Amino acid sequence: MKIGAKIKELRVQKSLTQEELADRAELSKGFISQLERDITSPSIATLVDILQCLGTNLEAFFTDTTSEQVVFKRGDYFEKVDNELNNKIEWIIPNAQKNMMEPILLTLEPGGSTYPDNPHEGEEFGYVISGSITIHIGNKTHRVKKGESFYFTPNKNHYIAATGKTGATLLWVSTPPSF
Repeated sequence: MKIGAKIKELRVQKSLTQEELADRAELSKGFISQLERDITSPSIATLVDILQCLGTNLEAFFTDTTSEQVVFKRGDYFEKVDNELNNKIEWIIPNAQKNMMEPILLTLEPGGSTYPDNPHEGEEFGYVISGSITIHIGNKTHRVKKGESFYFTPNKNHYIAATGKTGATLLWVSTPPSF
């Protein structure tokens, strides 16, 4: 493990200069510079002091955590086609139900729709990529065209239907996950 690089990363995350970190840890700026370039190594006591100034400790510093996936490619997606409702749902973030929000890519064939959803906690957001849709919320309807977005609190029965002859594709995000 490159201790210096990890210390520098923590320092930058805290928006501290080398001089500010040195002052807080009662060390010289030159020592911090050499440490970050792995030219010198700190004693355990000095490392503990530096880490305390950076808001962490030895255990957290040396725990090698696996980085979470940030970028997802088409091969990561999970797809479900519903021939009865003429739609295709693509979960574009795998296992998103464990997250605070769940984005899907929804493709509606002409006349296609989603299943009616009961009222629930949370919020719904969408952006129409192509075509146009009608959002049914309770007894009201809202038309949304390509390039437009929608946002609502799902406190009534709701569903989405494609309008027009071309169907529609939209990015739909629900929080908490409900798809």
